[in-house]
Amino acid sequence: MERLKTGIEGLDELMQGGIPAASTVLISGGAGCGKTIFGMQYIYNGASQFNEPGVYVALEANVKNIIWNMESFSWDIKKLQGKNLMRVYRLNLGYEKDPDKMLDKINAELKVITDLVEEIQAKRLVIDSVAAFGMWFESSARLRSTLFNFVDKLKELNCTTIMTTETSGGREDYSSFGVEDFVADGVIALYFSPPNRSVFVKKMRGTNQSKSVHPFEITSTGIKVHSKDTIMWESIK
Repeated sequence: MERLKTGIEGLDELMQGGIPAASTVLISGGAGCGKTIFGMQYIYNGASQFNEPGVYVALEANVKNIIWNMESFSWDIKKLQGKNLMRVYRLNLGYEKDPDKMLDKINAELKVITDLVEEIQAKRLVIDSVAAFGMWFESSARLRSTLFNFVDKLKELNCTTIMTTETSGGREDYSSFGVEDFVADGVIALYFSPPNRSVFVKKMRGTNQSKSVHPFEITSTGIKVHSKDTIMWESIK
């Protein structure tokens, strides 16, 4: 099976060398656990280490703030953008009361994402964060249906995709709406119980992944997983 390395130190060895190519993986966790940094590092490492172009799509954050956050790790983002190895884009959706008109906007933005992927022949895609869908649909059934279709269309791009979603932070909370973890091919949960951080690969298609919880830290250069160390499941609050 072809795999894409995340390039995150200590993580790939927990998943037999990386994420299965063309799959969709959900990164879930509570506020401040490192989901956005994970997504940014996945795109940056792909471009800088493996010469694999990537597109980072934000649903809420300002593009300038995203780039500032990346540069805070001393990542040379502008150089990679100049080489067509990276694109950062924010969905332009706003708010639309009519759910059908909202769907039209989402489909239009999917076309923009498709164009960006094709423009640089992207191998990697990040959607941060699908939890934002909750702001646009009052009906839970409509929201879940829309999210399912959104993810399904992303898979047609043939990228290896990371989606992030915010949860309450509980050790068995893997989604915001009870659907993201089911449509994803893999789920990686991040936990933050100050001052400790940990990661658990809940599932990964076609992979005999680690069944243990491992500590990680956010360093001056990004996330570093301590793959040789484990922590007790019961220690996660």
